[in-house]
Amino acid sequence: MVGSKLSNRLIQEAQINGQKLSQLTLVDINEPQLDATVKDSTNVTINCQAADLTKTDTAQRLLQHKPDLIYHLAAVVSGEAETDMSKGYQVNMDGTRYLLEAIRTRHEQDTYAPKLIFTSSIAVFGKPFPDPIHDEFHLTPQTSYGTQKAICELMLADYNRRSIIQGIGLRLPTICVRPGKPNKAASGFFSGIIREPINGLPAMLPVSRDVRHWFASPRAAVGFLLHAATLERNQVGLGCNMTLPGLCTTVGEQIEALGRMVGTDATKLIQNKPDPYIKAIVDNWPQSFDASRAKSLGFRAEKSFDELIQAYLEDDFIPDGT
Repeated sequence: MVGSKLSNRLIQEAQINGQKLSQLTLVDINEPQLDATVKDSTNVTINCQAADLTKTDTAQRLLQHKPDLIYHLAAVVSGEAETDMSKGYQVNMDGTRYLLEAIRTRHEQDTYAPKLIFTSSIAVFGKPFPDPIHDEFHLTPQTSYGTQKAICELMLADYNRRSIIQGIGLRLPTICVRPGKPNKAASGFFSGIIREPINGLPAMLPVSRDVRHWFASPRAAVGFLLHAATLERNQVGLGCNMTLPGLCTTVGEQIEALGRMVGTDATKLIQNKPDPYIKAIVDNWPQSFDASRAKSLGFRAEKSFDELIQAYLEDDFIPDGT
Protein backbone atom coordinates (compact mmCIF):
# COMPACT_ATOMS: atom_id res chain seq x y z
CA MET A 1 0.00 0.00 0.00
CA VAL A 2 2.71 2.48 0.98
CA GLY A 3 4.82 1.36 -1.98
CA SER A 4 1.96 2.04 -4.38
CA LYS A 5 1.40 5.51 -2.96
CA LEU A 6 5.13 6.25 -3.08
CA SER A 7 5.36 5.06 -6.70
CA ASN A 8 2.46 7.27 -7.74
CA ARG A 9 4.06 10.32 -6.09
CA LEU A 10 7.39 9.64 -7.78
CA ILE A 11 5.71 9.24 -11.17
CA GLN A 12 3.57 12.34 -10.77
CA GLU A 13 6.46 14.54 -9.66
CA ALA A 14 9.01 12.94 -12.03
CA GLN A 15 11.83 14.13 -9.80
CA ILE A 16 13.35 13.38 -6.45
CA ASN A 17 15.66 15.50 -4.36
CA GLY A 18 15.69 18.12 -7.11
CA GLN A 19 16.91 15.66 -9.74
CA LYS A 20 14.92 14.46 -12.74
CA LEU A 21 13.61 10.91 -12.37
CA SER A 22 14.44 9.07 -15.59
CA GLN A 23 13.70 5.43 -14.78
CA LEU A 24 11.65 3.66 -12.14
CA THR A 25 11.63 -0.09 -11.59
CA LEU A 26 8.81 -1.48 -9.44
CA VAL A 27 9.24 -4.99 -8.05
CA ASP A 28 6.91 -7.17 -6.00
CA ILE A 29 6.14 -10.85 -5.57
CA ASN A 30 3.32 -10.26 -8.07
CA GLU A 31 3.88 -7.83 -10.93
CA PRO A 32 2.89 -4.32 -9.79
CA GLN A 33 -0.08 -2.88 -11.64
CA LEU A 34 -0.17 0.81 -12.49
CA ASP A 35 -3.16 2.73 -13.74
CA ALA A 36 -2.75 3.37 -17.48
CA THR A 37 -3.49 7.06 -17.02
CA VAL A 38 -0.64 7.32 -14.52
CA LYS A 39 1.83 5.65 -16.87
CA ASP A 40 0.70 7.71 -19.87
CA SER A 41 1.00 11.00 -18.01
CA THR A 42 4.75 10.82 -17.35
CA ASN A 43 8.05 10.84 -19.20
CA VAL A 44 9.53 8.45 -16.66
CA THR A 45 10.44 5.03 -18.05
CA ILE A 46 8.60 2.54 -15.83
CA ASN A 47 9.46 -1.13 -15.58
CA CYS A 48 7.19 -3.42 -13.53
CA GLN A 49 8.49 -6.85 -12.56
CA ALA A 50 7.41 -9.87 -10.53
CA ALA A 51 10.35 -11.18 -8.52
CA ASP A 52 11.15 -13.13 -5.36
CA LEU A 53 13.92 -11.61 -3.24
CA THR A 54 14.33 -14.88 -1.35
CA LYS A 55 15.96 -16.32 -4.49
CA THR A 56 19.71 -15.72 -4.32
CA ASP A 57 20.06 -14.40 -7.90
CA THR A 58 17.07 -12.04 -7.94
CA ALA A 59 18.77 -9.00 -6.43
CA GLN A 60 21.80 -9.41 -8.71
CA ARG A 61 19.50 -9.27 -11.73
CA LEU A 62 17.62 -6.25 -10.44
CA LEU A 63 20.86 -4.32 -9.96
CA GLN A 64 21.98 -4.63 -13.59
CA HIS A 65 21.14 -0.99 -14.32
CA LYS A 66 22.69 0.20 -11.03
CA PRO A 67 19.86 2.31 -9.61
CA ASP A 68 20.99 5.38 -7.68
CA LEU A 69 18.22 5.02 -5.11
CA ILE A 70 16.61 1.85 -3.75
CA TYR A 71 13.54 1.71 -1.54
CA HIS A 72 13.38 -1.65 0.22
CA LEU A 73 9.86 -2.10 1.58
CA ALA A 74 9.43 -5.86 1.06
CA ALA A 75 8.29 -7.66 4.20
CA VAL A 76 6.11 -10.34 5.72
CA VAL A 77 4.04 -8.40 8.23
CA SER A 78 3.89 -8.93 11.99
CA GLY A 79 1.04 -11.41 12.46
CA GLU A 80 2.11 -13.62 9.56
CA ALA A 81 5.77 -13.50 10.60
CA GLU A 82 4.75 -14.76 14.03
CA THR A 83 2.58 -17.63 12.76
CA ASP A 84 4.93 -18.62 9.90
CA MET A 85 8.40 -18.24 11.38
CA SER A 86 10.21 -19.75 8.41
CA LYS A 87 8.55 -17.45 5.87
CA GLY A 88 9.22 -14.42 8.06
CA TYR A 89 12.94 -15.10 8.24
CA GLN A 90 13.18 -15.97 4.55
CA VAL A 91 11.55 -12.77 3.36
CA ASN A 92 12.43 -10.25 6.06
CA MET A 93 15.99 -11.34 6.84
CA ASP A 94 17.30 -13.41 3.92
CA GLY A 95 15.71 -11.18 1.28
CA THR A 96 17.41 -8.14 2.79
CA ARG A 97 20.75 -9.93 3.14
CA TYR A 98 20.67 -11.08 -0.50
CA LEU A 99 19.99 -7.51 -1.61
CA LEU A 100 22.86 -6.13 0.46
CA GLU A 101 25.22 -8.86 -0.74
CA ALA A 102 24.31 -8.19 -4.38
CA ILE A 103 25.15 -4.52 -3.84
CA ARG A 104 28.45 -5.49 -2.18
CA THR A 105 29.38 -7.63 -5.18
CA ARG A 106 28.80 -4.71 -7.55
CA HIS A 107 30.58 -2.33 -5.17
CA GLU A 108 33.71 -4.47 -5.22
CA GLN A 109 33.62 -4.49 -9.04
CA ASP A 110 33.12 -0.77 -9.71
CA THR A 111 32.57 1.09 -6.35
CA TYR A 112 28.79 1.12 -6.89
CA ALA A 113 27.22 2.49 -3.67
CA PRO A 114 23.52 3.39 -3.95
CA LYS A 115 21.37 5.13 -1.40
CA LEU A 116 19.26 2.40 0.24
CA ILE A 117 16.20 3.39 2.26
CA PHE A 118 14.91 0.52 4.38
CA THR A 119 11.58 0.43 6.18
CA SER A 120 12.03 -0.94 9.67
CA SER A 121 9.49 -0.96 12.48
CA ILE A 122 8.93 0.15 16.07
CA ALA A 123 8.53 -3.60 16.72
CA VAL A 124 12.31 -3.69 17.19
CA PHE A 125 11.59 -2.44 20.73
CA GLY A 126 10.05 -4.50 23.50
CA LYS A 127 9.53 -4.54 27.24
CA PRO A 128 10.90 -3.31 29.50
CA PHE A 129 11.20 0.17 28.01
CA PRO A 130 10.95 3.78 29.18
CA ASP A 131 8.05 6.02 28.29
CA PRO A 132 8.82 7.70 25.99
CA ILE A 133 11.53 5.67 24.27
CA HIS A 134 14.53 7.79 23.34
CA ASP A 135 16.69 7.46 20.23
CA GLU A 136 19.52 5.61 22.00
CA PHE A 137 17.40 2.93 23.67
CA HIS A 138 18.59 -0.62 22.95
CA LEU A 139 16.66 -3.03 20.72
CA THR A 140 14.72 -5.67 22.66
CA PRO A 141 12.22 -7.19 20.20
CA GLN A 142 9.61 -9.57 21.61
CA THR A 143 8.27 -10.92 18.29
CA SER A 144 9.81 -12.73 15.34
CA TYR A 145 8.92 -9.77 13.10
CA GLY A 146 10.66 -7.32 15.42
CA THR A 147 13.69 -9.60 15.65
CA GLN A 148 13.93 -9.86 11.87
CA LYS A 149 13.73 -6.09 11.48
CA ALA A 150 16.36 -5.59 14.20
CA ILE A 151 18.74 -7.98 12.42
CA CYS A 152 18.23 -6.06 9.19
CA GLU A 153 18.95 -2.77 10.96
CA LEU A 154 22.30 -4.15 12.14
CA MET A 155 23.16 -5.36 8.63
CA LEU A 156 22.16 -2.01 7.14
CA ALA A 157 24.39 -0.18 9.62
CA ASP A 158 27.35 -2.45 8.88
CA TYR A 159 27.13 -2.07 5.09
CA ASN A 160 26.63 1.67 5.60
CA ARG A 161 29.73 1.82 7.85
CA ARG A 162 31.76 0.19 5.10
CA SER A 163 30.40 2.72 2.53
CA ILE A 164 28.95 -0.10 0.42
CA ILE A 165 25.64 1.75 0.63
CA GLN A 166 24.36 5.03 1.95
CA GLY A 167 21.87 3.40 4.27
CA ILE A 168 18.89 4.95 6.01
CA GLY A 169 16.65 2.76 8.17
CA LEU A 170 13.26 4.24 9.00
CA ARG A 171 11.34 2.80 11.96
CA LEU A 172 7.84 3.51 10.77
CA PRO A 173 5.02 4.07 13.24
CA THR A 174 1.96 1.89 12.75
CA ILE A 175 0.41 3.26 9.56
CA CYS A 176 -3.20 4.24 10.09
CA VAL A 177 -5.73 4.54 8.53
CA ARG A 178 -4.76 1.89 5.97
CA PRO A 179 -7.08 1.72 2.95
CA GLY A 180 -8.37 -1.45 1.33
CA LYS A 181 -8.90 -4.82 2.90
CA PRO A 182 -7.30 -5.99 6.17
CA ASN A 183 -3.89 -7.67 5.93
CA LYS A 184 -2.29 -10.14 8.32
CA ALA A 185 -0.59 -7.52 10.47
CA ALA A 186 -1.38 -7.85 14.16
CA SER A 187 -1.82 -4.07 14.15
CA GLY A 188 -4.49 -4.21 11.45
CA PHE A 189 -7.36 -3.59 13.87
CA PHE A 190 -6.06 -0.06 14.56
CA SER A 191 -7.10 0.82 11.01
CA GLY A 192 -10.08 -1.52 10.92
CA ILE A 193 -11.93 0.19 13.77
CA ILE A 194 -11.79 3.44 11.78
CA ARG A 195 -11.98 2.31 8.15
CA GLU A 196 -14.84 -0.16 8.44
CA PRO A 197 -17.23 2.12 10.37
CA ILE A 198 -16.54 4.99 7.93
CA ASN A 199 -17.65 2.59 5.20
CA GLY A 200 -20.73 1.55 7.17
CA LEU A 201 -19.32 -1.84 8.17
CA PRO A 202 -18.91 -3.44 11.61
CA ALA A 203 -15.42 -3.64 13.11
CA MET A 204 -13.99 -5.96 15.74
CA LEU A 205 -11.89 -4.52 18.58
CA PRO A 206 -9.61 -7.26 20.00
CA VAL A 207 -7.97 -5.17 22.77
CA SER A 208 -9.11 -2.79 25.49
CA ARG A 209 -9.72 0.88 24.78
CA ASP A 210 -6.87 2.01 27.04
CA VAL A 211 -4.22 0.46 24.76
CA ARG A 212 -1.82 3.18 23.61
CA HIS A 213 0.20 3.11 20.40
CA TRP A 214 2.31 5.16 17.96
CA PHE A 215 0.70 6.20 14.65
CA ALA A 216 1.24 8.06 11.40
CA SER A 217 -0.87 8.23 8.23
CA PRO A 218 -0.03 6.67 4.85
CA ARG A 219 0.37 10.25 3.62
CA ALA A 220 3.02 10.87 6.31
CA ALA A 221 4.74 7.55 5.50
CA VAL A 222 5.20 8.58 1.87
CA GLY A 223 6.52 11.92 3.09
CA PHE A 224 9.04 10.11 5.31
CA LEU A 225 10.32 8.06 2.36
CA LEU A 226 10.60 11.04 0.03
CA HIS A 227 12.33 13.14 2.67
CA ALA A 228 14.83 10.37 3.46
CA ALA A 229 16.04 10.55 -0.14
CA THR A 230 17.08 14.17 0.39
CA LEU A 231 19.42 13.35 3.28
CA GLU A 232 23.15 13.06 2.69
CA ARG A 233 25.66 10.75 4.35
CA ASN A 234 27.14 13.49 6.54
CA GLN A 235 23.68 14.28 7.91
CA VAL A 236 22.76 10.69 8.76
CA GLY A 237 26.16 9.41 9.87
CA LEU A 238 26.90 5.89 11.11
CA GLY A 239 23.74 5.72 13.24
CA CYS A 240 21.63 5.29 10.15
CA ASN A 241 18.55 3.72 11.79
CA MET A 242 16.06 6.08 13.41
CA THR A 243 12.60 6.17 14.94
CA LEU A 244 10.25 8.46 13.05
CA PRO A 245 7.82 10.99 14.51
CA GLY A 246 4.29 9.88 15.19
CA LEU A 247 1.24 10.37 17.33
CA CYS A 248 0.78 8.61 20.68
CA THR A 249 -2.88 7.94 21.33
CA THR A 250 -5.18 5.32 22.86
CA VAL A 251 -7.75 3.19 21.12
CA GLY A 252 -10.40 5.10 23.05
CA GLU A 253 -9.05 8.39 21.71
CA GLN A 254 -9.11 6.94 18.20
CA ILE A 255 -12.80 6.15 18.63
CA GLU A 256 -13.51 9.61 20.04
CA ALA A 257 -11.85 11.17 16.97
CA LEU A 258 -13.97 8.95 14.74
CA GLY A 259 -17.09 10.27 16.45
CA ARG A 260 -15.96 13.87 15.96
CA MET A 261 -15.01 13.42 12.31
CA VAL A 262 -17.78 11.10 11.07
CA GLY A 263 -20.45 10.89 13.78
CA THR A 264 -21.45 8.65 16.66
CA ASP A 265 -23.34 6.26 14.37
CA ALA A 266 -19.95 5.11 13.10
CA THR A 267 -18.61 4.44 16.59
CA LYS A 268 -21.61 2.20 17.34
CA LEU A 269 -20.37 -0.20 14.65
CA ILE A 270 -17.30 -1.08 16.76
CA GLN A 271 -17.79 -4.32 18.67
CA ASN A 272 -15.59 -5.52 21.52
CA LYS A 273 -14.23 -8.99 20.74
CA PRO A 274 -11.18 -9.78 22.91
CA ASP A 275 -8.47 -11.78 21.15
CA PRO A 276 -5.80 -13.16 23.54
CA TYR A 277 -3.38 -13.83 20.65
CA ILE A 278 -3.50 -10.23 19.37
CA LYS A 279 -3.44 -8.87 22.91
CA ALA A 280 -0.28 -10.84 23.74
CA ILE A 281 1.51 -9.35 20.72
CA VAL A 282 0.29 -5.79 21.30
CA ASP A 283 1.18 -5.90 25.00
CA ASN A 284 4.87 -6.17 24.04
CA TRP A 285 4.78 -3.21 21.66
CA PRO A 286 6.09 0.26 22.57
CA GLN A 287 3.66 3.10 23.00
CA SER A 288 5.46 6.43 22.83
CA PHE A 289 8.72 7.83 21.49
CA ASP A 290 10.96 10.84 21.72
CA ALA A 291 11.84 11.08 18.01
CA SER A 292 14.04 14.15 18.43
CA ARG A 293 16.73 13.01 16.01
CA ALA A 294 14.35 12.38 13.12
CA LYS A 295 12.59 15.68 13.79
CA SER A 296 15.93 17.50 13.74
CA LEU A 297 16.53 15.98 10.29
CA GLY A 298 13.22 17.36 9.03
CA PHE A 299 10.81 14.41 9.32
CA ARG A 300 7.22 15.45 10.15
CA ALA A 301 3.99 13.62 11.09
CA GLU A 302 0.45 14.42 12.23
CA LYS A 303 -0.26 15.98 15.62
CA SER A 304 -3.82 14.67 16.19
CA PHE A 305 -5.79 11.56 15.28
CA ASP A 306 -8.38 13.79 13.62
CA GLU A 307 -5.66 14.59 11.07
CA LEU A 308 -5.09 10.90 10.38
CA ILE A 309 -8.80 10.37 9.74
CA GLN A 310 -8.92 13.47 7.55
CA ALA A 311 -6.01 12.11 5.49
CA TYR A 312 -7.95 8.88 4.93
CA LEU A 313 -11.10 10.77 3.94
CA GLU A 314 -9.19 12.93 1.46
CA ASP A 315 -6.84 10.31 0.00
CA ASP A 316 -8.58 6.93 0.16
CA PHE A 317 -12.27 7.04 1.07
CA ILE A 318 -14.57 6.26 -1.88
CA PRO A 319 -18.17 7.33 -1.06
CA ASP A 320 -20.76 4.65 -1.80
CA GLY A 321 -18.01 2.46 -3.26
CA THR A 322 -18.02 4.39 -6.55
